Amino acid sequence: MDLNLLGLFIAVAETGSFSEAARRLGLPKSSVSRGVASLEASVGAQLLHRTTRHVSLSTAGTALYERAAPLLASLKEAVGTLPEREEAPSGELRLTAPHDMGATFLPEVVARFTARYPSVRVDCRLTNRNVDLVAEGFDLALRASGAKLADSSLMVRRLGALDVQLFASPTYLARRGTPRSPEELAQHELVVFRGLKYLRELEKHARVLGDDMLFLREAAKAGAGIAVLPTFLAQADVTSGQLVRVLPRYAQPSTSLVMLYPRTQHVPRKVSAFRDFLLEFLKGRPLSAPPSSGG
Repeated sequence: MDLNLLGLFIAVAETGSFSEAARRLGLPKSSVSRGVASLEASVGAQLLHRTTRHVSLSTAGTALYERAAPLLASLKEAVGTLPEREEAPSGELRLTAPHDMGATFLPEVVARFTARYPSVRVDCRLTNRNVDLVAEGFDLALRASGAKLADSSLMVRRLGALDVQLFASPTYLARRGTPRSPEELAQHELVVFRGLKYLRELEKHARVLGDDMLFLREAAKAGAGIAVLPTFLAQADVTSGQLVRVLPRYAQPSTSLVMLYPRTQHVPRKVSAFRDFLLEFLKGRPLSAPPSSGG
């Protein structure tokens, strides 16, 4: 049954007039009349008694109205109150991000975002694996990416540059010395994230491999070796003296902080609001290192 035709019939039943129903719906009277006739043909019963001056419900029409009118009203209310139809972002925002982002800037982002948009509930899942957003029902993902995304079902928004530098603890450098050139790294114990293409050369000489940047940072602080880390993850430890930047002019290939979300004709307001909020948040908090005058 065509719900649009059912809506025409209910309007006529409630107003008792094709003309009044047409005015209520903003349609020509002829369209309402044809629509009700089509509905009667569809259900195989006369729903309205028509005279030149009056329209009344038949027995079948009364039964249909009593059953259908409340259901159609409930359906309209349900559609009208969908979270994404409201002007302000609302509903549940399911996002995923690596553990290192969850341990640094992301908690503050989420706290400030939910304070600005109190109708949004955030469900944040921290994992280092590449989550299938569509299959697993996520609204967005934050990732560090240096490569072009091959998945055409996703939209990619670059949020900023991520510096990757070399760091070691003062105790390690006191024990093994500080390398003066990239060539000397082969003589050192390295702490490297496993499986990244741009780190393959360093991975060959790694003493410690891992798939979690937080683990690698803590290993470096404990003296395991020279670690390859995002600057934003190590900066606080550099400030406190627990880590030291090594070969500050030796730049790793650049990578980016990106936001991924399913490609759709209408981006949900909660997603676009979080994207814009994160861009605003990161403007004053660069994730790259300040220029260094050291060697």
